[in-house]
Amino acid sequence: MNDWPEGYTGDNRGSRYGRGSSSAQPESARVMRQVRRGPAASPGQAGYGGGVPQQPSYVDGGGHGPGDGYDSGYNTGQVYGSPGGRGPGGPGDGMYEPRPAPDWRRRIKVTAITLVTLLVVTSVATYFWADSKLNRDVDLSKVIDRPEAGEGTNYLIVGSDSRKGMSAEEKKKLHTGSAEGKRTDSMMILHTGGGSPTLISLPRDSNVTIPSFKGSDSGKFYPDTGRQTKLNAAYAEDGPELLVRTVEANTGLHIDHYVEIGFAGFANIVDAVGGVEMDIPQDIKDTKSGADLKKGKQTLNGEQALAFVRTRYALAGSDLDRTKNQQKFLSALANQVATPGTVLNPFRLYPTMSAGLDTLVVDKDMGLFDLASMFWAMKGVSGGEGKSMNMPIAGNTANGNLQWDTAKVKTLVNQLKNDETVTVSGN
Repeated sequence: MNDWPEGYTGDNRGSRYGRGSSSAQPESARVMRQVRRGPAASPGQAGYGGGVPQQPSYVDGGGHGPGDGYDSGYNTGQVYGSPGGRGPGGPGDGMYEPRPAPDWRRRIKVTAITLVTLLVVTSVATYFWADSKLNRDVDLSKVIDRPEAGEGTNYLIVGSDSRKGMSAEEKKKLHTGSAEGKRTDSMMILHTGGGSPTLISLPRDSNVTIPSFKGSDSGKFYPDTGRQTKLNAAYAEDGPELLVRTVEANTGLHIDHYVEIGFAGFANIVDAVGGVEMDIPQDIKDTKSGADLKKGKQTLNGEQALAFVRTRYALAGSDLDRTKNQQKFLSALANQVATPGTVLNPFRLYPTMSAGLDTLVVDKDMGLFDLASMFWAMKGVSGGEGKSMNMPIAGNTANGNLQWDTAKVKTLVNQLKNDETVTVSGN
């Protein structure tokens, strides 16, 4: 029994691939009708009797030949009606909207606003933090019979030997000793105004007359008895208020602000800024201050800096030479504090501010802007924009103290009062 359709016998199946056939035609040509190539069936033929019908030529992959007007999209990569081959519908179906170009102007504007806001918030927070740390313990309203204020601003800058808050180990390391009370190791007047700043050292051994005054704590009135003593004795007797009163009475110059720093605070500030470079004019070795320094340029740490500014016994000019060293160092310190490496580096700026503000003692009217103005003026002195000098000295008094040159001091004070360029020279 023949199971093949009518009219389709083994004779018209053609050569057979496999099953003993020697034909090179693959078997798929026998079983896959869609790829057979043969003449189309005649109208009188049905089924498979006339052979396999003609199949479309796959010129374009869709049964379309060239010239029939059909574009499959293969030439452009556009498949299924989607430009660029993105899938059905293309951009018209809302599934693959093109990404818009970034708005760089808007991004830059938002970034700038964010940075400015952050800077303002940080600056305001820093200001209130720093302002809260100032020790406004000196009340200049207690000072009586004050001279009239002149042009510009006068700061009285004091370095005290206060050991407040120092441990026994720190006192030993810094060679400060353990003396009770407080004395002044250095006193300077810094004048700022429309012109160049002027820094004037007041030697601690200067001979002065203690004027009448009111006790800073008791309020008791002490009349002027003509008592003469060293300038630093005024501070030891009744603190900053009497020191200001004594300086004003003996010079006629109005003091606007008072700034004081102790031993520990001084050393901590130096360490916080990473040390201060100094050109030491000579080898210095002083067992009392602990100084052991070689001549030449070097960076002093806090311990070395404190020893340097306190040394006087190893210097030929004793206290006068010491005041010159103090001026040089304080100007160099102010210059170091004001560098971008300190101001723009929060890891250095905040420790420096903290070290200074924790130990600074100022008057009640002193603000952060006043303090900043003082530092910038001292930086100017260090950079050669101002003048530094000692109070003019005429010689020694009978009691061994240093006597000011009265005529030169009068000229100096008048020039400072009028905010004029200082022409007087000091020692």
